[in-house]
Amino acid sequence: MNRRLAAPVGITGTGECFPSRVVTNDDLSKIMETNDEWIRTRTGIRERRWAEPGTGASQLGAPALQMALDNRGIKASELDLIVVATVTPDTMFPATSCRIQDMVGATNAFGFDLNAACSGFLFALNAAAGMVAGGAINRAAVVGVDIMSTIINLEDRSTSVLFGDGAGAVIVERVEEGLGILDSELKVDGTGACFLHMPAGGSLKPASAETVAAREHYIHQSGSEVFKKAVREMADNSRLLMDRNGFTGDQLKLFVPHQANIRIMDAAAKRLELDPSRMMVNIDRYANTTAATIPTALHQAVQENRVEKGDLVALAAFGAGFTWGATLLRWAY
Repeated sequence: MNRRLAAPVGITGTGECFPSRVVTNDDLSKIMETNDEWIRTRTGIRERRWAEPGTGASQLGAPALQMALDNRGIKASELDLIVVATVTPDTMFPATSCRIQDMVGATNAFGFDLNAACSGFLFALNAAAGMVAGGAINRAAVVGVDIMSTIINLEDRSTSVLFGDGAGAVIVERVEEGLGILDSELKVDGTGACFLHMPAGGSLKPASAETVAAREHYIHQSGSEVFKKAVREMADNSRLLMDRNGFTGDQLKLFVPHQANIRIMDAAAKRLELDPSRMMVNIDRYANTTAATIPTALHQAVQENRVEKGDLVALAAFGAGFTWGATLLRWAY
């Protein structure tokens, strides 16, 4: 699916929230057979943040959204919609968007959760932007949040070292002509579902003593299959958008890929013929926070003055499903 919006819509504010607890590679080496060099050379990760047990996604998502509202200079009551991208909601129902709506006081907003795994933020951003562009609403918030520490198996080092917890949020509204989202390409390939999934906990395989004993409520991943597909699709989708809109790599001010693995990210940047200094990287400090990687990296880029109004920015993601996508935009503020 490709999407060019009917009206100029863009991101006008950003925010983030991370747990205070830092878990280094050396910390992990004390509880599993691994070491700092093994993790860093394969993933680019030095450390990650893990929430304290009992922390819900809303408890990171709400502060991230409040920061985005403050940075935009608006009140929560001015929001019409809250979309939360997550695979680790507080509860199966009610939606985490409902809890965040209440926590920030967005009394005039409706909301819903969206699950597209690591591509969730991009899917949610495009869903919200489409409603704003179509005139159904004036202003939306998109929150990407995951507490991945709740679904990792510490006995599986191939997955447990990869993930962290965090939340990022953006405000989405109408912007000046020529700014905002220029084009998007979003994809799903359900044949990849078996390569990255959580086997139990849904209607297909409800929770039971047997599923818990079999550790089927944790992430299961076929790393080689995911890696090959992610390298190809994240890179090719980003290149497609650039070519389709007549841009070259030297015109791209900032590339924000999903922070899954530094080797995947480097491959995507190379495909774009992009100077590595223009790629936003925070995987070394936060690991893979799933739906939160792109909005937190965007927020940090803004804080570091790496993007200015009118700059060309590309976002790209790949996740379970398989899901993947890219969005091209001109920064709106």
